[in-house]
Amino acid sequence: MICPACGTENIQGDDLCVNCGTELAGSDKPQPGTRFEQRLLEEHLSALANVELLSVAPELGAAEAVRQMQQRNIGSAVVERDGRVVGVFTELDALLKLTDGASPDATVDELMTADPVVLRPDDSVAVAIHKMSVGGFRHIPLVDGGRAVGIVTARDLFRHILKLLA
Repeated sequence: MICPACGTENIQGDDLCVNCGTELAGSDKPQPGTRFEQRLLEEHLSALANVELLSVAPELGAAEAVRQMQQRNIGSAVVERDGRVVGVFTELDALLKLTDGASPDATVDELMTADPVVLRPDDSVAVAIHKMSVGGFRHIPLVDGGRAVGIVTARDLFRHILKLLA
């Protein structure tokens, strides 16, 4: 990271410039070029109206988890153990891992994406878009105080962006 005050190269994540001591926290935050970009950076995920959540236990049968997802017409579930997020289970997890030889009687914890990337309600829409894009995710748990409070989907973000553009 380049210090904005003196131009010295610093290690990514440093809080202070090694040369001049300027605070670096936040200096790598992107600056909006348009009003639309500004809204993406300023609007928090708590502004998303439809953040639906299905929470399942890791020992639940994967077939039952898929059935519950189908009943709610959603594509993912947050996997929690003792009130903490331990994974995300999606339709794609089931499809790919079952076709790759997993047992049809597998449990959620055998097929889930463990230790998932998470978002917080005060993260911006831009942060969610970035994490989904870089990680290739379509579903990211929304966590507050260590507990799942929702799940943000690519569909939620697209709908929200369309509202901003209207």
